[in-house]
Amino acid sequence: MTAARSLSAVLHVNDEARAVVIKPTDTLLFVLREKMGLTGAKPGCLNGDCGACTVNVDGLAMKSCLMLAVESLSKRITTIEGLKGTPIQQAFIEHFAFQCGYCTPGFIMNCHAMLEKVPDAKDDTIAEWLNSNICRCTGYEEIEGAVKSIVKKNQMNR
Repeated sequence: MTAARSLSAVLHVNDEARAVVIKPTDTLLFVLREKMGLTGAKPGCLNGDCGACTVNVDGLAMKSCLMLAVESLSKRITTIEGLKGTPIQQAFIEHFAFQCGYCTPGFIMNCHAMLEKVPDAKDDTIAEWLNSNICRCTGYEEIEGAVKSIVKKNQMNR
């Protein structure tokens, strides 16, 4: 058995080109957290069920524990650190859409991707998107309220 060889790569994370040495078997989650110090994406279940590791890759919500870092080469990666000051983060704060906070970054990333794709999302769309994240602390009422407040603002701004 031979060890996977490392390679020098550049990942485009939060609008910055960042050089990093990765192995072909490194997950994007591992590289973001351990090699780049971006700890907003959380290791939860590590099998894609919980969504705590969600980041956006070319605008799509992706479970970074299931994606190899080499798959993200030449793509735009956005982590929760890259959404600082965005309306969805503010809405989560205003609606108290967090409990322990562990899953919150993944929810925010998923909601941000949904609102970019479906800015006037209806209840069933919101529920469908939220199903890909799991919060074991509470229900999703506050999170839904945060998302709906952004949808309402989007509708008022047309």
